[in-house]
Amino acid sequence: MSALTKAKGFKKSRSGLYVSMATSAFGAVGVYKQIKKARGDNDTLRLLDAVVTGAAVVTNLAILYRELKRLGDDDVLLG
Repeated sequence: MSALTKAKGFKKSRSGLYVSMATSAFGAVGVYKQIKKARGDNDTLRLLDAVVTGAAVVTNLAILYRELKRLGDDDVLLG
């Protein structure tokens, strides 16, 4: 298996899913800061935007977790 093929399969590997989950978790930190600022400014529209974004982050994490469970022993990088 060539290095290019392995690199293309990284996103569907266990390691790739962990990286994606970590990226989403960092997104959750941004959502928290956005909510905190919107509440401090009493800005309902920004608060609503932050809540919707937070729901998207949670959904993304749930999907990634499901993919991680489905992956099982079929890890692309392990061959």
